[in-house]
Amino acid sequence: MSKRIMVVDDEAHILHVVSLKLRNAGYEVQTAGDGEEALELALAEPPDLLITDYHMPVMNGVQLCSQLRAHEQLKSIPAVMLTARGYALEPEDMEKTGILTLLSKPFSPRELLAVVQQVLEGNGVAQGAE
Repeated sequence: MSKRIMVVDDEAHILHVVSLKLRNAGYEVQTAGDGEEALELALAEPPDLLITDYHMPVMNGVQLCSQLRAHEQLKSIPAVMLTARGYALEPEDMEKTGILTLLSKPFSPRELLAVVQQVLEGNGVAQGAE
């Protein structure tokens, strides 16, 4: 059974590129354009991993991750945060929200795929890895 990954970003080209790369690697992909839509989708069909942008309308990525933690069936979903270059989160904020690593835009789709594989294999990744 393939793993389900939710990709959340308000930029259509990012959703397209990331989704294509993940699907080509054999993953099932759900997409959402903002945090609110992602939360609704996750409640209906929980993903194995969340990849989310930080800056989005309606609900940003950190708020989304916090909301996921508030639901028993979603609280263990690991997350990878896509951020603007130079943006960082405090380690305790990452731990509280389940964000395992930050990837700065622009990022290499190959790098993202490597992070996804590490997380889904249970190896985790270094916080703030670039």
